[in-house]
Amino acid sequence: MALAVAVLLPAAVVNHPDVATIVARSVAANERDWNVAPKYDFMERDRDGRGTRTYQVTTILGSPYDRLVAVNGTPLSSAARDREEQKMERTIAERRRESRAETDERIARYRKEREQDHVMLSQLTKAFDFHFVRQQRMGPYSVYVLKATPRAGYQPPNMEAQALTGMEGTMWVDQQTFEWVKVEAHVVHPVSIDGFLARVEPGTWFEMEKSPVGGGIWLPSHFAMRSRAKVLYVINRGSQDDETYYEYKPRSVS
Repeated sequence: MALAVAVLLPAAVVNHPDVATIVARSVAANERDWNVAPKYDFMERDRDGRGTRTYQVTTILGSPYDRLVAVNGTPLSSAARDREEQKMERTIAERRRESRAETDERIARYRKEREQDHVMLSQLTKAFDFHFVRQQRMGPYSVYVLKATPRAGYQPPNMEAQALTGMEGTMWVDQQTFEWVKVEAHVVHPVSIDGFLARVEPGTWFEMEKSPVGGGIWLPSHFAMRSRAKVLYVINRGSQDDETYYEYKPRSVS
């Protein structure tokens, strides 16, 4: 019996891919999702201390446009809807009157902002060492839970990624698709930002959740972030975001 336990126990404990495989496959899945995300329109609900504002996000002539549709969960009045419709029509007209250079500049700004978000998320697998914690159920998904700790020698590629050097986090990866069901990271010790008299403080954190939208693609369903920093190492500054995304629909035309 002792021999049987000794033989079978390791197999039961290591009943999952190695961590490097889990991370590599999750990165590939996330990259595929990021590449196709601009092809989808969606709804976005932003929450702050005053309540919520809901937008219909669609791409118009190469870059997104956010159209307000509800405040605090209540659809806009008829008059407010008309005003938002007029604003969108003015935006369409302005974009159509742009010169080629103006259009290129607008689309370049959008792509730059998108690339900054992408770099931050892609750096997660470079900035951290991952350790297997457990397997568990998370809502409808069976997930691998990985703990992330700062990787020695990591060199951030930009200012935003410098905060990762003082963070720890957790990643929940779907066992079937290797998609990120949830990613969370928080600052555990202060990080000075090179080139700025500023320091990111503990209390800074972010989390992102993703959900399937069809065709094997998963896109963000929730993003929350809170930052705590000291400017000039004295003045306390903070900001907070809480955004929910839903009703993704593939767009047939830009």
